[in-house]
Amino acid sequence: MSSTREAINLPRPLVNQLLHCAQASPETEVCGLIGAKDGAPAACHPVRNAADQPGIRFQLDPAGQINAMRQMREKGEELFAIFHSHPGSPAEPSPSDLSELAYPEALYLIISLNTKGVLEMRGFRLNDEKTFSEVELRLG
Repeated sequence: MSSTREAINLPRPLVNQLLHCAQASPETEVCGLIGAKDGAPAACHPVRNAADQPGIRFQLDPAGQINAMRQMREKGEELFAIFHSHPGSPAEPSPSDLSELAYPEALYLIISLNTKGVLEMRGFRLNDEKTFSEVELRLG
C-alpha cells in the first residue's frame, strides 16, 4: 500500500475521542462516522456495530448510521471518514473492509489495539486500482 494523497490533519481532540472509543470496547470493533465542516474533520459520530461477529468485523447499525447522517446534516457537516477498530489485528484494511466498502470517496480510519498498551491509527483511501492506499495522518 503506497501513500498517494496529501496528508490529512486531524484535530487532537477528535483523535483522543476516537482512541477512547476503541479503548472503551477492547473486545469489539467500534465504528462510526466523522463529519467535516469546510473540508476539515470536525466531529465524531459513533455508531453501534451491528455485525454478526463484532469482535472481527464491523457493520454500521443502519438506524444508527441514519441518525449520525441526520446529526451531521443538522450541524452542516459532510461525511469525511468512516472509522473502526481492530481489537486483535493491525491497523490495516482487511479483505472484508474492502469488499464491504460503501463510501468509496471517504477516508477510512482504522485503530488497532493489537499491541497491548499501544494504540495505532492509520488512514486509507480507495485508489483507482480498487485497492486501499495509505494516507499520512498528522495530529494538529
